[in-house]
Amino acid sequence: MRIARKRFGQNFLTDNNVIDRIVNAVDADANDRVVEIGPGHGALTHALFSTGCDLTLIEIDRDLSASLRETFPKTKLINKDVMKIDFATLGDAPMRVVGNLPYNISTPLLFKLLERGTLFTDMFFMLQLEVVDRMTAKDSTKAYGRLSVMTQLYCQAEKLFDVPPEAFSPRPKVQSAMVRLTPRSQPLISESTILEEILISAFSARRKTLRNALKKLFSTPELESLGIDPSLRPENLTVDQFAACAAHIASRRT
Repeated sequence: MRIARKRFGQNFLTDNNVIDRIVNAVDADANDRVVEIGPGHGALTHALFSTGCDLTLIEIDRDLSASLRETFPKTKLINKDVMKIDFATLGDAPMRVVGNLPYNISTPLLFKLLERGTLFTDMFFMLQLEVVDRMTAKDSTKAYGRLSVMTQLYCQAEKLFDVPPEAFSPRPKVQSAMVRLTPRSQPLISESTILEEILISAFSARRKTLRNALKKLFSTPELESLGIDPSLRPENLTVDQFAACAAHIASRRT
């Protein structure tokens, strides 16, 4: 087995029990189009391939891509940085995405995929446990923040199970977890740029009240007109309330 390359953030999944749990969660069949991001040595790929699904592999590492082509000669393989791929070009049918994502690109890749959520039936990702906890966090909890709101506005997020460092080679220094993301048929927000502006203002000052954290964007009467108590802190706002804030600014700017 080739040594992992640090510049790609590679940690290869080697635990067969974890692989079985992932495959069971995905539950793919011959009618599914599945895209695997970062297949590495193909440990999970073998199990996905055996389901008979229409499988596409995306692997940035040229050496690993060459090996995967030999092992899965009839499977579509894209040797490219996933951040540079337009998923709309991969086919018309809804896709299911599976990936053990490098921690160094996980958040920007998630935002890229969430914004194109209508292309996907669901997504299953191995991520740092802390990231999964933030994605699935409820309002008024410590982990709730920008990533929680952005994720939940676009999809239903469900933490499936934790994965220990010894399930990988080399072992990461952090705990991991598997998450399932099911895109909403209709996202709760259409103004992502405005939402981003609100979230940055809110959560960069999360200990302040909304009256102070959002004072450059909303007057106190505006917050009250939206049914929001200005004395609350950003972490107390629900996902729906953040969506309402974005819609209010969008209407004000038109």
